[in-house]
Amino acid sequence: MHKSTSTPRQDWCTASRSDASKSSGTDLLVLGEHLSACPQVHRHVMALHGVATAIDGFVATRFVTTLVVVALLFGFGYWAL
Repeated sequence: MHKSTSTPRQDWCTASRSDASKSSGTDLLVLGEHLSACPQVHRHVMALHGVATAIDGFVATRFVTTLVVVALLFGFGYWAL
């Protein structure tokens, strides 16, 4: 008879089983104040983050082409000097 070796099964649960995970009214009020004030204070930083994300997406999808263009620009700059 063949004896099977199996690993013990582990049950993971990421859900909370008590009321400890519920937010209180004070927590929600403070979070709402933070969310309404944060973008106003840091709107320039958030705009730069949006631009950086767009550039990252553009470069990531065209990585090889971007490397060739950068190499050509450096080569042309070296040749022009």
